[in-house]
Amino acid sequence: MTASPLPRYLVFPAFIALYLLFDWATYIDPLYGLNITPWNPDPALGLVCWLVYGWRAALPWFIALVLGEILVRGMPAGLVLTLLLSVWLTLGYGLIGVVLKRTFGSSGVFDSRNRLFQWVLIVVSGALLNDMVYMSLLSLAGLIPPGEWGAVVLRFGIGDMVGVLVSMPLVWMLSSAHGRQRLRVTVWRYETLGYLGLSIVVLTLVFGTIVTSEFKHFYFLFLPVIWAASRQGLYGTALMVFVLQLGIGALVKWNNAINIEVPELQMLDAMLALVGFSIGIVVDELRQVSNDLKQSLRLAAAGEMAAALAHELNQPLTALGAYGKACEFLLERNDSGGKDGEMLKNAIQRMIAESGRAADVVRRLRDFFRTGAMKLEPVDAAQLVSTVSQQFFAQLREHGVALEVEDLPPLAMLADRLQIELVLRNLLANALDAVQEQPEGERRITVSLQVLDSKRRGKGSCLQLTVEDSGKGVSAELAARLFEPFVSSKATGMGLGLVLSRAIMEAHGGSLWAEVGDHGIFKMALPLARRVVEGQENYVAA
Repeated sequence: MTASPLPRYLVFPAFIALYLLFDWATYIDPLYGLNITPWNPDPALGLVCWLVYGWRAALPWFIALVLGEILVRGMPAGLVLTLLLSVWLTLGYGLIGVVLKRTFGSSGVFDSRNRLFQWVLIVVSGALLNDMVYMSLLSLAGLIPPGEWGAVVLRFGIGDMVGVLVSMPLVWMLSSAHGRQRLRVTVWRYETLGYLGLSIVVLTLVFGTIVTSEFKHFYFLFLPVIWAASRQGLYGTALMVFVLQLGIGALVKWNNAINIEVPELQMLDAMLALVGFSIGIVVDELRQVSNDLKQSLRLAAAGEMAAALAHELNQPLTALGAYGKACEFLLERNDSGGKDGEMLKNAIQRMIAESGRAADVVRRLRDFFRTGAMKLEPVDAAQLVSTVSQQFFAQLREHGVALEVEDLPPLAMLADRLQIELVLRNLLANALDAVQEQPEGERRITVSLQVLDSKRRGKGSCLQLTVEDSGKGVSAELAARLFEPFVSSKATGMGLGLVLSRAIMEAHGGSLWAEVGDHGIFKMALPLARRVVEGQENYVAA
């Protein structure tokens, strides 16, 4: 319908033809030869058409209702009453469509549990009201035996409710190009054949011969529905419950099983559908939350990496500016030979080298975001701490915080320097925030380093870098959740910095953890790099 593959002038004729096909296929076990059957999926088709086209769907729906009475049932109520009843059904169903359209608009009918429950409430209450008026008209016309009004209202109401609840989600998905595409992507898998095959097996086992079935083992039908819902969400569930309903209807129609409790069977199928839809929506919501979390982590990583990028590019860009000014000065002297020529050549070479360094930084960060690639190299621990600490000198001085860096041994860790600087920068920033709660004179941050031997770590020798602060520390309760997304002890924190930092450390084969205490203690450990030949800048993992 929306973005229909059919030409526009064929949409409503196609709707009428499909409506009649549904009407004929589900004209099962009718009462008094009237349109009182236990499964009426055709109103689901009409409601979706109404959601898409509004009141323009009224005339084709009215035509479909009249043709159904004539072609499928032989017009048992006569021409005048048939027209009157069709007018009422068009208005009654149309009012349900109006309420649905005002509540949900033209999109998002089945995208949350709250909307699902709203939809069920509107459909059930609207169908019952519509059916009571419809049956009252039939009763006044003498087509329903006295005293049977309540039974036929229940029977027709069940048929409408089951038909809409089971069929409308799938019809809605098929009504738009986006829905068809998503349905195709979701169910076009070998796994779909698996649960569809299971549904056929279960239908055979549950009913055997449906004429004598008492539905004792109906609960087995939950197996393919739960499979589809848990693996493919709402879209897989919509296909599965429609196929099950189609299979049950086919068994009843082809076996002429008119003596079984078909309304009871249809109510069971409606409950099966609602359970499946609820599970499917929960699965979709959990996947959406997971995707949103991944996106948030990517944004947090982008923010952290932007800081690293700004720092790493600052030095080569500053150097490029200085060398450029030197070149400009030398050119102004208009002397390209001798000593000045050599100086100019040297400055240009340095500019090329620094521009290459800046390009390498950008390339490595780009590769990290695309593939998580790392450039492992020996990173001198003392130089790392010195480089990152210098970025905090202004803030430390402003807040009166004393930073103490213990004597660090000349050892290197095997890591991606940019990423490890990001982790250390995050730990120092957290420590700086933590100590600001202390009175002046008691604000201290200490950075220390030690080697963990292979017996202690079980994975080879490691360098352990510890950042301690004089803040209030981490409680046992907070420590248990500190590295979960969106958990932060800071009022303005997003709770993603430590999550990202731990992910980086684990990608390096290292670890990051916090210790419970009366002051802040965070420790990070990375594999130790050792020199192959003493005196040469050549390293391997220890």
